[in-house]
Amino acid sequence: MRCPYCGSLDTQVKDSRPTEDSAAIRRRRICPDCGGRFTTFERVQLRELTVLKRSGRRVPFDRDKLARSIEVALRKRPVDPERVERLVSGLVRRLESQGESEISSEMIGELVMESLKQLDDVAYVRFASVYRNFREAKDFHALIGELQTRDVPIGLPADADPDKE
Repeated sequence: MRCPYCGSLDTQVKDSRPTEDSAAIRRRRICPDCGGRFTTFERVQLRELTVLKRSGRRVPFDRDKLARSIEVALRKRPVDPERVERLVSGLVRRLESQGESEISSEMIGELVMESLKQLDDVAYVRFASVYRNFREAKDFHALIGELQTRDVPIGLPADADPDKE
């Protein structure tokens, strides 16, 4: 691991322990060259993943890009950052355990939408509008209609108001 202060590659681990969610290992390191101390977080990677884009290009999977797109959808939403980290880690584990080293961007998008739908409706709509490339207001209306029918208690017709008797 390269020292962030002097760039030396000869750093030493002084302490190592799992993070609270056990998704990574926290290591305290020291650089013998400059004496700098720093922390790294290391994740176990089950396999090297490649993303097959819609254009046919193949690019290495980037966990940080996935996390950023989810964070954009969740911007200014009341969701605990730890839940977001667990969501991202869970998605990465699902992708790595698929058994394939090459995954389509469509599969990733669908998994993200499925996860966001369970976490936060507004973030789900935001992500879906970009992922599905919404062009008109009716696209939003159709997606919100799906959410509303999901929220109607079982046994009531979709247009029934559960508060009126």
